[in-house]
Amino acid sequence: METIYKICSRAEWASAVATAEYVGSADDARDGFIHFSFVHQLAGTAAKYFAGRTDLVLIAIDPTPLGGALKLEPSRGGELFPHLYGPLPTRFALRVHALPWDCTAHEWP
Repeated sequence: METIYKICSRAEWASAVATAEYVGSADDARDGFIHFSFVHQLAGTAAKYFAGRTDLVLIAIDPTPLGGALKLEPSRGGELFPHLYGPLPTRFALRVHALPWDCTAHEWP
């Protein structure tokens, strides 16, 4: 499976790094899983859920070690999105980048 991505606040990620696992945002907790996107889905995710925010990071995740806890499920427009049922060990982060808001011009990794 290709790399998956999570957009979250810098503070959420810093807290996750301090505890070695990311348990998700309030929206993730409400839905019962951690929401991720594939690279081609990032602009839509950013525009829909993070418009105007300047406190964000983009985390690239290696999905391989997540095993069966990671499911591909239909979401926006019936498209399959990766959902993680359980916490994300922060050691699986491949890269973390500050995410300035400009989803129309931003070149996604």
